[in-house]
Amino acid sequence: MTENFKIVANNRKASFEYFLMEKFEAGLALTGTEIKSIRAGQMSIAEAYVDIENGEQAWLIESHIAPYEQGNRFNHDPKRKRRLLLHKKEIRELWNNVRQKGMTVVPTRVYLKDGRAKIEIALAKGKKAYDKRATIAKRDEARNNERASRVR
Repeated sequence: MTENFKIVANNRKASFEYFLMEKFEAGLALTGTEIKSIRAGQMSIAEAYVDIENGEQAWLIESHIAPYEQGNRFNHDPKRKRRLLLHKKEIRELWNNVRQKGMTVVPTRVYLKDGRAKIEIALAKGKKAYDKRATIAKRDEARNNERASRVR
């Protein structure tokens, strides 16, 4: 069975700001104009985060889906909160981990899988400033090694 993937939005800042522990795939409850905008690649999750209400429902908040050009009066609110479609067991697991200090749930990427919008969310722990400096140092070292290998 082959699966078609088309990545719509990446949250590159998430891996820099957080240690990503465990990843989950969730569906998105969308309106008609929202899915059309996503298929056109008009989505941003840079400032988005996931909120879990009472361990029962998960919501994607502050994600931006641009209004659909041909949507006229049926268009959606670009910043509305959107329900994440997860199993109860997964929501409970996320809820129990979020109640611990320093843990949060961040969206890492949005993609289309067999025509349906999916979002990859990760259980994350915030990095301290020195952790971020270490990440930058590793990235710079890898870049310098790549340059050196290209020159040879």
